[in-house]
Amino acid sequence: MLRVTVKTEDLLEIWELEGKLAGDWVIELERCWKERQVPGTGMRVNLKAISYIDAGGKQLLTDMHEAGVEIKGCGCMTRAVVEDIMRETRTR
Repeated sequence: MLRVTVKTEDLLEIWELEGKLAGDWVIELERCWKERQVPGTGMRVNLKAISYIDAGGKQLLTDMHEAGVEIKGCGCMTRAVVEDIMRETRTR
């Protein structure tokens, strides 16, 4: 299961993710992200309580980061994934 809580602060939309970012949940998150993109509004994804990220989830987070979305890890595992994404995008 994946839970997404959306908050807005000024011109920043903050998505707090909880659960597993894997399988069909990756597809659903991608759909929501593409539908909600608003020009002139920034976006941050907080991996607040993510317990698992599969390869597809990591790729989606990488795509989001490359599109300008700020990704924040909120635990040892998620911070490591975010650091890996940052390192990969710097080498491209």
